[in-house]
Formats: sequence, structure tokens, C-alpha cells
Amino acid sequence: MRHFGEAATTSPGEPWLNIAIFGAFVAVTMVIVFRASRNNKTAADYYAAGRSFTGGQNGSAIAGDYLSAASFLGIVGAIAMTGYDGFLYSIGFLVAWLVALLLVAELLRNTGKFTMADVLSFRLKQRPVRIAAATTTLVVCFFYLLAQMAGAGGLVSLLLGIGDQLGQAVVITVVGALMILYVLIGGMKGTTWVQIIKAVLLIAGAGVMTVWVLALNGFDFSALLDKAVAVAENPAILDPGLKYGVSDTSKIDFLSLGLALVLGTAALPHVLMRFYTVPTAKEARKSVVWAIWLIGIFYVFTLVLGYGAAALVGPAVIAAAPGGPNSAAPLLAFSLGGPLLLGLISAIAFATILAVVAGLTITAAASFAHDIYASVVKKGKPEPGAEVKVARRTVVIMGIVAIIGGIGANGQNVAFLVALAFAVAASANLPTIVYSLFWKRFTTKGALWSMYGGLASAILLIVFSPVVSGSETSMLKTDAIDFAWFPLSNPGIISIPLAFFLGWIVSVLDKTQEDPKKQSEMEVRSLTGIGAEKAVSH
Repeated sequence: MRHFGEAATTSPGEPWLNIAIFGAFVAVTMVIVFRASRNNKTAADYYAAGRSFTGGQNGSAIAGDYLSAASFLGIVGAIAMTGYDGFLYSIGFLVAWLVALLLVAELLRNTGKFTMADVLSFRLKQRPVRIAAATTTLVVCFFYLLAQMAGAGGLVSLLLGIGDQLGQAVVITVVGALMILYVLIGGMKGTTWVQIIKAVLLIAGAGVMTVWVLALNGFDFSALLDKAVAVAENPAILDPGLKYGVSDTSKIDFLSLGLALVLGTAALPHVLMRFYTVPTAKEARKSVVWAIWLIGIFYVFTLVLGYGAAALVGPAVIAAAPGGPNSAAPLLAFSLGGPLLLGLISAIAFATILAVVAGLTITAAASFAHDIYASVVKKGKPEPGAEVKVARRTVVIMGIVAIIGGIGANGQNVAFLVALAFAVAASANLPTIVYSLFWKRFTTKGALWSMYGGLASAILLIVFSPVVSGSETSMLKTDAIDFAWFPLSNPGIISIPLAFFLGWIVSVLDKTQEDPKKQSEMEVRSLTGIGAEKAVSH
């Protein structure tokens, strides 16, 4: 066990060792991406990896895609600082998978080809719905990308001892360049293998640290909790309400956050896109079961790691470290195994950011190239190979935008950006997905009002909430700027029901009838998978 005299003020461990481990990981994954990219000839190869992955492989990749920097660094930090209330994030993220499994996984796989817009526009008017779906996809991916990029800047400032803004900007640029390279070369197949490797490493690394922490406490979880209380000098970290029970507003805020987390997952475009990489609906179901097991095991680990960080490092040291609560997991690794374990865990955290960013980028590229370029601009008849070329150009543009945005968001409230992505996904996408799959009266106008209304209300409410201005933790920290009139930090409790209501009321009032044949075909296809394989081969 290491003592933490200077760890809070300088980089713990050896920056050169961390860089060496980073370099080795990047080199190995690059080789894998190059090998995987040899068969990228068609759009199906580039977007959906030729539908060549098994349920187990895809489930591991989903876990790799879903367990982002927010899951590993953010949740461990939240538990270390706020105890029970921090663990509610883990529960929310895990329960969300039941919604994805029961409502959308198999039905989406049966109905679509490459993107969420394929499903939404199947029985509605193609052009306006595809544009709306591509817009919401790009917005969600952009905010999720910002969070990952800003997370990379914060993580590396701790690990490599880079404290100045310029150094962190260089780091974010390197992460962005690597991401562009992975996706340009490997497409979905290369990205999937990076996500599988990262999921295995992350769960194994977290597992080793969990066993280590328990071993230090005689495998007695109660003893670990007692130690955490003693070090934190705060028995309240074992009780509910330390963060979300302070006032009536914070209780409603927690409901709002929970709603966004639980409903957002089933509408995250980069998670939905993973269901198209398997050959059958049975494998799609199997991949979600695999993902639930892997993600569930990981979130159990976060409980031990969070309280382990509180007991072995201490909330005061974590709060004072560069990166604040996000540094809890790396500081715990340094406390347990010194510079080598810190280097390995930080490389895994870095890989986590890289894999999630690659998944988001290819989703954004597929959405623009497939939904806007091929389906709207070229009316479904693009020249051979043109769609993949447009997708690759989109990757470069999205990467550059994410680098610039990440540099701007560096040091900002990363949780705000992740919450925004979930809230926007749940508000803009989920009502339309559910209505498209389950309600025959749903119309194109209803879809457009629901998607644009959900998107606009979620963003508007967050702009005028305490996360942007008016509080100590706001993005705009100056006292002179305060335009917050919406009291909650997460808009989900307003924007999600509003989007469902708009979709329903506009469809009921809309006199136009959608094509009943298309509705029947979509119902049969979504429930049975008949016709899906034929659509894929074209």
C-alpha cells in the first residue's frame, strides 16, 4: 500500500511508464484493426461488419461500447464521494438494459439494415423521417463524444502530470487522431474487435482490483464499509440521500436523472447500431443477454471499488487530485499496486475512451452517409462504393469537430454532457421507436413533432438549468452570468413525457393515413424476421 503525500498534487506513478503502456496497447489494437479491415468492401462490411459476429462476441462489444469513461471513472468516483447515491448510477445504467432487451433489440434487428432511421422510416415517409433521425443521431453522438474527449483530457492530466491547457489540448488532439485512424481503416469490424478487447481488459482489471480490495479487508465487505466511514469521517455515505435527498428539488432531479438513464439506453444510436452486426434475431437476443451479464458483473465491481477508494485513498485526497472524483479509480490502483498497476488501469481507461469514441464516430458516419447521402440525396441509388467514401469523409469531419469541441469542453462538467446525451436520446428517439414498432395509428407528422420536439425541449431545458449557469458547479462559473430558470439538472422528467405526448396528439389529430401494407409488413418483419435477410442482401 502506498502513502498519498503528493499524489493529490502531482502525477502519481511514472508518466513514462504510463505512456509506454498506452503505446503498447495502441500498437496491438492497430495491428488487429488492420487485419480486420481486409474484408471491408461493401457498405454492409463497413457499417455492420458483414453481420459476421456471434451473439457472445457482439454482447462483449456492446459491453465495451456501453461501459464508457463515465462508467469506470465517473461511477467509482461518485461512490467514493457520495456512497449509496453514487451507486444509484450503476443500478440505473444496468436496469436500462432490460428496457433495451424487452422493447427494442430483436424488433430493431429484424426491421432495419444499418441505422435507427431504417426502422423509423420503414412505414412512414422516408425523406423527412430520415433527416430527423439523422439529426438526432448526430446531436446525441456529438455530445457523447464531447464527454469522452473531455474525459480523456482530465484523465491524462492526472496520469502524465500534464496540468496546463495546451498540453491537454495536444492529448485530446492525439486521441481524436487515433480515433479517426481506427474508424477509417477498420470500419465496424475493426471497431468491434477494439471494443471486445477493451471490455475483456476493463472487466478483468476491475475484477483484479475488486478481489485485491476485498483481500485487504479479509473478504469482509462490512469491514470495508466501516473503514470507508472511518476514513471519510462521514457515516452518511452508507445511507440514501447524501446527494439526492438534500431538498425536494434534488429528489425530483434524481427521478429525472433515473428516467433519462433507464429510457435513454434503449434509444442510444451507437448501442442500437450494434444489433445489426449479428446474422439473426436469435443472436441479437443472445448478445443482449451476454451484455447484461458482463455489464452487471462490472457494476457490482464498482460498488467495491468505490468504497475501496473511499477507504484506501479517502474522499478528501480524491477531491483535491487533478480530475477530482474522476481520479478515484486510478488513485486506488496506485494505492494497491503502485506505478505498474496504475499504468495498466490508466491504459485500460484510455482504451475505454478510445473504443467508445470509435463506436460513436462510426454511428455518426453511418447515419450521415446512409440516411442523408444515400437515401435522401441519391434517393436510395448511390454509385457503387460512394456511400463508404462519404462515410469515411464524415468520420474525418466528425473527428475534427469532436477534437475542437473536446478542447473547448476540457475541464467542464463531464457528467452534464453524458446526462445530456441520455436525455436527448430518450426524448428525441425513444417515443418514435416505440410508436413505430407498436402503434398502427402513428403518422409521419407525429414522428417529426415527437423527434424535433423532444430534441429541442431537452436541449433548451438544459441550457437554462443550473448545469450551465447559476451555481458553483455550473459550466459558466462566473457569478455575473446566471440565466438558469429551470431548477432541475436533468430535463428527462419534462422532455421525455412531452415527446411521447407530442407523438400521440399529433398522430391522433393528423388526418393523413400511412400505407397499411407497409405497416403490416413492418409488424410481420419485426416480430418474425421474415424478409429481413432478403433486405440485407440487397
